[in-house]
Amino acid sequence: MQDENTRRTVFDAVVAWTRANSILIDALLALALAGVSVLATVTQLSPLGVVVAAGMTVPLAVRRRYPEVSGGLVALFGLVQLALPTASFGNVGVLMAVYALAGYGRRWASSGGLLLGLAGSVLCAARFFSSTGLGGVVILAALIAFSVVASWSLGSLRRAQRQNELALVERARLLENERENESRLAATAERQRIAREMHDVVAHSLSVIIAQADGGRYAARADPALAAQVLETISGTGRQALTDMRNLLGVLRTGPGEDRAPQPDATMIGDLVEQVRGSGLDVTAEVVGPVRDLPPAMGLAAYRIVQESLTNVLKHAGPRARTRVEVRWEPDALRMSVEDDGRGAASMVQPSPGGQGLVGMAERARLHGGTVVSGPRPGGGFSVRATLPYSS
Repeated sequence: MQDENTRRTVFDAVVAWTRANSILIDALLALALAGVSVLATVTQLSPLGVVVAAGMTVPLAVRRRYPEVSGGLVALFGLVQLALPTASFGNVGVLMAVYALAGYGRRWASSGGLLLGLAGSVLCAARFFSSTGLGGVVILAALIAFSVVASWSLGSLRRAQRQNELALVERARLLENERENESRLAATAERQRIAREMHDVVAHSLSVIIAQADGGRYAARADPALAAQVLETISGTGRQALTDMRNLLGVLRTGPGEDRAPQPDATMIGDLVEQVRGSGLDVTAEVVGPVRDLPPAMGLAAYRIVQESLTNVLKHAGPRARTRVEVRWEPDALRMSVEDDGRGAASMVQPSPGGQGLVGMAERARLHGGTVVSGPRPGGGFSVRATLPYSS
């Protein structure tokens, strides 16, 4: 097994080196063929034969980079060869030129090289082997033509191989770009999700703390016991916010397969209402229908939508606002509504720049095929209605 891996490694290294130095290899091969062709012609004491032999082999040095130029020169000197008394050894360059035109040249050059090669096989057989009679000329012309077609076919196979390699390289590049785009999109979506979670946790907790602190300043003078209760609420809310923040940051630190802190869901909306009621908001809650098991992400979205709605009530509705939360577990969807009769509707219609409130609620609902409709209520106040279908 180790020997096989070693041989494969050596073979791959040789292939890589030949591809990286293809021009050098072509030049050395062309010079070697030119040397052999010239030496074979010198023995015939023919200066024109030497020129023809060199002209039919030296251009092969650029047969891959400039196949049309190389093939054209070889074809030109091949025609000049007809003036010689005997065929030149450089004819082997014709087969290599036809291969190069089929493998690396343009389509018209490939077809032209094949036609010229076939025509040259007839002319060469008729010019240099006429003494063998018509039958001999036909047989030799057929053999030469077969060699030309074989060279052209091998070149065409090489062209198909190159095109396949280029297609694979392009596909790999596109897949790499697609992976990079998916990674960027995933990172963007994760940043948006974290921004929504951070906003929901921080904005809700701070709204409760601020509301309690404002009430505590007045209660401290008239009712110290009530002020102490307010401070306990502030302390509890702050601890809960700190716990939620740690849970959220813990999700960022954990890797695949590691345990993550549990996230709130739709069944905890009642606890949320109790917490907000403890901050001094006049809020009532009603749950209609049998509770169903929701996917964790959908349950978290339902909880956060109600939480954000109540946070907006604390921030905008003003004192003495009454709020009603309704959670309806219907056969097809979970429907929630948060309505108040406060005076902050105008400030909530247009979300603040960069805000995550109403926009964040709508985004959460859309992720699960749901909708959020929000706006002022007739007669005053504000309303948020959300629908999360079970089979989105």
